[in-house]
This record gives sequence, structure tokens and C-alpha cells, in this order.
Amino acid sequence: MTVSYPFQTVFAVPMTCDSCVKDVSDSLYKLGGITKVEANLEDQLLSVEGTAAPSSIVEAIQATGRDAILRGSGGSNSAAVSILESFYRADDAEHASKELDGESDREVRGLARMVQVSPTTTLIDLTLRGVAPGSYRATIREYGNLAEGASSTGPVWSGGSEGDAAKGFLGVFHVGKDGRGSAYLDKTFKIWEVIGHAMVVSRQDESAGALKNDPDTVVGVIARSAGVWDNDKTVCSCTGKTLWEERKEKVEKGML
Repeated sequence: MTVSYPFQTVFAVPMTCDSCVKDVSDSLYKLGGITKVEANLEDQLLSVEGTAAPSSIVEAIQATGRDAILRGSGGSNSAAVSILESFYRADDAEHASKELDGESDREVRGLARMVQVSPTTTLIDLTLRGVAPGSYRATIREYGNLAEGASSTGPVWSGGSEGDAAKGFLGVFHVGKDGRGSAYLDKTFKIWEVIGHAMVVSRQDESAGALKNDPDTVVGVIARSAGVWDNDKTVCSCTGKTLWEERKEKVEKGML
């Protein structure tokens, strides 16, 4: 799709000199829709303006041999994120035992980033990894209850409309043979309307019955995320780990 609403996104990127900035900037300007790139070497932050999907910006930065962490997007209270996990378990008894022990073996299979770019329009940058090839249906659900994974999220969020016109129906997109797929969508809802709702991405045909937690159904709750310059944390106050140490752990668990 062609996005016509430009917005600003800030990334943490390890850069040590002007040559680093040039490498990253050159890679980003090769993307369509990038209008401005500014770097702060002291804070190792990169500000990007334009219409390109945040996921494509991250990939362009990673193509230079550097990692990138999204630190904020859009204005205050205008961004959200949903970490999409698989709730499928071949051995429910073993899974229940781990849950009682305070452990979780859910695997991250996707990520949805959202930013409201106008009073009525929100962009959704959706990526999936490690799922079976085929067509997937992305929806926002009526509830945010993940007690039973996708099965407890309720019907598609209507937002006052029904069927495929329901606000919660985001669209259908394709996952290739490599298990990767992405979609960049614009929808007519506001960020505050969807906070606390669940997002589900699945190959299942809901006309055949309620959603089940199969291997290729992923789900996550939509939560607020930082706007541009809203997040200046570099060390977690809970764990004492730097944002790059946290990033490494999350990547090992499947985070995109």
C-alpha cells in the first residue's frame, strides 16, 4: 500500500562516528518515502521522518551491520504495539506445569507497531516470522483476555460496524515459503480505541467456528508505546540491564 501520512520515528542505533551516520543514512534513503534522517552521536539516536514502515527502516539499518531498537514513534499517546505469540501447545500438561512454576515457553512469532498519523487514521506495521506459508487474516478482537490464547479474545472488534467492514478487520496478507510475511496498513480508528484489545493473526476461517490455538495462530494484547522523545531509558530500573542487553535476550526469544 502507499502511505500518504508522514511521521517521525526514533531508533537507538550503535554509531561511533560520522562515517557510521553516513552508512546508515545512505541505506535509509534507498527506501521509498524517507524524507529526513538526523543522528545524535552522543546519545546514539537516529530520527527518521517519512512514510516508510518502521520494520523496513529496521531492516535497512541492520543491512549496514548494525542493530536498531525503536524508541518512539509519532506524538505522545499516539503509538501502540502488540507482541504476537503462539499459544499452541502439543503437550498441555507439560505447559500447565511450566505455568505453575512461573515459566512460559510461548514463542514470539510476530510484531505489530501502530502509530496514529491523523485524527482518524492509524498505520499498522505488521510482521510475522516462523509460521507456515499461506494467507493470514489479521484482526483486532473485542476482548484482551489471553487466558486461553486466541480462544478467549472474543469476536472481531466491531467499532460500530459489522462483517468485513468491522473496524477490527485489518486485512489479509500472504506469508511466503520462508515463513515470513508483512503488511503495512492504514485504518480508520484511533489508538486509544484499541488499547487493551487483543490482536490475532491466523489462517483459520472463523465462519467454521471459534478460533483455536493452532501452530499458525498468534495473539497479543495491544499496549501503548512511547511517542517520539517520550522514552529516554537506557538502563532498566528493574533488572539493571542496558537496552542492548535486553534486546539480545528478546531476540533470542524470537522478538523481531
